[in-house]
Amino acid sequence: MPYRFLVTTTDLGHGGRKALAEAGCEVDYLDTNNDADEVERRMASVAYDAVISRTVTLSARAIASCPTLKIICKHGVGVTNIDVEAATRQGIPVLTTPATNAQSVAELTVALMLSCARRLPWFQQEVAAGRWTRSGDGEELSGKTLGLVGYGEIGRRVAKVAQALGMNVAFFDPAIAGDADTAGARRCASLADLLPRADVLSLHCPVNDKTRGMLDAAALALMPAGAVLINTARGELVDEGALFAALQSGHLRAAGLDTVAHEPLAADHPFRQLSSVI
Repeated sequence: MPYRFLVTTTDLGHGGRKALAEAGCEVDYLDTNNDADEVERRMASVAYDAVISRTVTLSARAIASCPTLKIICKHGVGVTNIDVEAATRQGIPVLTTPATNAQSVAELTVALMLSCARRLPWFQQEVAAGRWTRSGDGEELSGKTLGLVGYGEIGRRVAKVAQALGMNVAFFDPAIAGDADTAGARRCASLADLLPRADVLSLHCPVNDKTRGMLDAAALALMPAGAVLINTARGELVDEGALFAALQSGHLRAAGLDTVAHEPLAADHPFRQLSSVI
């Protein structure tokens, strides 16, 4: 009898689909990309053997409602969307897949850096509106300092590209051993040591009790005037009210956000008012 999988997104990449098909698995996908209720309904009504989890919440209720569930695998490394304690109570292992999306996230990070520095969305809007604006062409990244909060697989890949662009790289990551090869990046002793150096600050760390909300108003105030914030990690790392204020005042030039604290971004979210947010 084939194993039955639930993938908590609407699709998988070609390689993933091919591997599951060749293994003879039956695979179900969600109808929408961010519906925790749909996950709960599916798991309560279908005898799944395994769940491939993306970013949608996998709650204790969903896990408990599926007695046939044998394993949960996260497509990535962050498991904050999965109730790991509930899975553990039921004897269900939760696996992660380190570095599987590291290149993709690193490329997106660099794309957001360039888009913020060059104001690409704003220029696209100007041209689409029939305006040929020549002022404010953006800034070069060469010679500026990229600050990385987290220097794991993704951070190192971003650093490599940034260095190729002529940027200096500094990082803060207490998990990196003191004698580790930092590939030319400067190690900072604390977040407060890193922030004043960072013309561009990019986040590549997990959410936990120490990091949740770490970029608050006081932290953002330490960054240089006109700096850029990039977040391709977790929205909960940033105090969104403080970030909005820093952008609105002009203290920060722009923010490139792949994630926010509550997804999807609400229709009335203040970030939607700002052309400086990508």
